[in-house]
Parts: sequence; structure tokens; C-alpha cells
Amino acid sequence: MSGEKTEKATPKRMKELRRKGQLGRSQDVSTWVVLGAGLVVLPSVVTRGRDAARDQLLQVTAVGADPDPQVVVRLLGDGLASVVTTVTPLLAVVALTALVVGVAQGGWRFTPLRLHVDHLKPKTAVMRLVGPQTMWQGLKTLLKTAVVGLVMFVAIKGLAPVLVASGSLPMSEVLRLAGEGTGTLLRTGVAAGLLLAALDVVVTVRRNRKQTRMSKQEIKEESKSAEGDPLIKNAIRSRQMAMSRNRMMAAVADADVVLVNPTHVAVALRYEPGKGAPRVVAKGSGAVAARMRAVAGEHRVPMVEDVPLARALHAACELGHEVPEYLFTAVARVLAFVMTLRRRGAAAGQHRVPGGSLVAEETPAAHRARARTARRPARPAADPGASPGTSPVTSPVTAPDTRPATSTGMSAAATTSPDRLNPGAAGAERTGDDGPTGAVAVRASSV
Repeated sequence: MSGEKTEKATPKRMKELRRKGQLGRSQDVSTWVVLGAGLVVLPSVVTRGRDAARDQLLQVTAVGADPDPQVVVRLLGDGLASVVTTVTPLLAVVALTALVVGVAQGGWRFTPLRLHVDHLKPKTAVMRLVGPQTMWQGLKTLLKTAVVGLVMFVAIKGLAPVLVASGSLPMSEVLRLAGEGTGTLLRTGVAAGLLLAALDVVVTVRRNRKQTRMSKQEIKEESKSAEGDPLIKNAIRSRQMAMSRNRMMAAVADADVVLVNPTHVAVALRYEPGKGAPRVVAKGSGAVAARMRAVAGEHRVPMVEDVPLARALHAACELGHEVPEYLFTAVARVLAFVMTLRRRGAAAGQHRVPGGSLVAEETPAAHRARARTARRPARPAADPGASPGTSPVTSPVTAPDTRPATSTGMSAAATTSPDRLNPGAAGAERTGDDGPTGAVAVRASSV
């Protein structure tokens, strides 16, 4: 059921509970860790205090033999200063340890005291008296009492022979043995307390996990509040996609030609002389392609059926990108064909370029790979006969097109730059002093 709290609390929920101070903490950890830290620095503090006390007693004896008010006041000041310097390291270590342990368990939070009405409910009061937390606190108290009693018994049992024989031992030896016994008692007690604190930490963590569990519905509500309602997000995404499709369909109406598959794929091209190669202004497949064909029919945009070229452009080009260089010849041939149809007043509708497609059938992945390769700048090939240290020089004149004309009297030559793609130069050929340059985009007679 969605109301059962079976899910782990989210980081946001844990942060909120920690901020409100509703996560349980182990008080035993703070107590025993602070005692352990104090025990570490206690020997040095005792040694320093012993030396300071001995020096003060010697000075007091000297003052007693020759009383002087000024010396007495100075001696009292020195005594207070020695007490402060002796106890300060111990207090600093204890305070710093308490601060670190508190931060490690969730940090500190200072809030004013308030009356919690929930604590006054009878059910809450009964649960606090007989609940699992109360039972665990009672068990901890019994364990601590038993452990402390056992430690004291063992320590006193070890000191008993020393206390009995203290009459025959020097005072310094008695004090040394008593100090060692006290140190053993404290170390054993702190070690036992740390073990109990570790057990208390495990119980506290498990209790926090159980009390902070969330239901699936609570997680959904939290996700909605943090990231927004998924239904609203999907609706916004659908609206954005619809607006994008509308803009793309508007671009179809201004396109020069729409290449079709004829039913599965459609790609709309627009060519602006002087602005580089033709660009893909719209493309789509399935229902989007059908919509593009309908818009093209409404606005009398010519549609040319060229299956390999349509698939190649759909796979290799993104919206707004120029046609890749390896497809210049095929695209120029189609644009020249469309211009011829427009001059005759028969551009509307669906057509086929006579002579078939100039593009070989390849997979979409192959077309994408070829498009990426075409976008990389090509390195000039080195001349094998050139002497070392000379840079290769390329000729600005390309070889003339020797491919035979198609059945319609049309032939095309690939250009080396998008700016040379000029379908409007049908029937023209650029020549130089040495003959034809071969840089003509399209040569066409009549269709």
C-alpha cells in the first residue's frame, strides 16, 4: 500500500529533520569520548599541578618565616596563575572534543524553548514511559552500573594489598601505587563506556532509520514540490515540441525544395546565393514527414522524390546546418532541376529527377560518419617529388569534369567550396586562360 512507510528517507527529508532537531543522538558517545579525551591529557595535568603545588608550598614556608604583605599578595597571584595554567589545557581539550562530537552527530542548533502540545497528549506520555526508547535507556543504565561496579571491584581488589602494606612503605611509593591504580581504574572504565556507547550508536541509527521512513506517496509529493509535477512538465515539453514543429512547418513554406522518401522521410532545403551552401530548414520522418508534404503541397513547394539523397540528408544534417560537401553534386542537380521546373511554371507537386539519384544507398550511421569526416579540415597532401623542407602547394585549378552527361543532357561537378555551389548558373561554364576550370556547380541544357 502507498500509505505504508517502507522507503528510505530522502536527503531532503533527513536535512529537514536534522534542522528541526528530530533525529535521535547518542548522549553516551559524547560523555565517554569527552572522558576519554580528558583522561589522555590528565597525566600531564597532574604532573604540572604537582610541580606547581610543590613550588607554592616551598614559597609559603619561606613567607611564614618572614611575613610580608606584599610577598603574600604576590604569592596568592602566582598560585591562582598556576592553577589557571594547569587546568586550562584540560578544559580546552574537553570543550573541543565535546564540540567535535556534537558536530559529528548532526551539528548544533540553538532554538528558543517552546511548549510542545504533542508532549501533553496521554498517548505520547504513555509511549514515553513504556516505549522502546525508555526500555533501552533503562537497559543502558543497568549495563553501565554493572560495568562500573565490576571495574571498581577489580581496581580496588588490586589496590587492597598496597593499602594494607602502606604503613611500611614510603609516602612517595604509596602515592605512586595509588596513582597507577587510579589510572587503571579510569582507563578500564572509559574503555567499557566506549563499548557501551558504540552499542548505543548502532541502536540509535537503526531507530532513526525506522522512524524516518517515508511512504511512496510522500516521496512522490516531495518530488513534485522539488522538481514540479511530472504531468505539468510533460505538458510543457509537449507544448514546446509543438511550437518547434510549427516553426519548422513555417520554414517548409519558404523552402526551395522538399526531398521525400517518398513516404517515410522528408527534408526541406533552402538556398540563398552568396550565403554558403543550401541549409536544411526542416526534416522529419513518419507523421512529421507527412505533415511536411502536406504543407509543401499547400504552398506549392516542389517535392522531389530521391530516396538515397533524402535518407542521406536526414541522417547527416541537423536543422539549420549546411549540406555536407560530399552531397553538393546531388543537391545542386536537384536545385537546378527545380529551377528549370519553375521557369516552365510546373514546380508544384511531386517530381523525379530524370536519370536517377547520384547518391549510393548507405546506412544512416555511414552518412553521419561521412558528414563528420567532411566537416574536418583536410590536410594538404605532400608532394613525393618535393625537396625536404618545402611546403606542398595546391593548384587553384581543378580537373575538368569528364563524366558523360545524363540522358537529360545534365551533368554536374562537385565543388571544393560551398560558395561555389550555384544552381542558378545552369548552362554557364567558367573558363580561364588555360581552358575550363571545372569549378562549375551545374551544367544543364534542357529537361
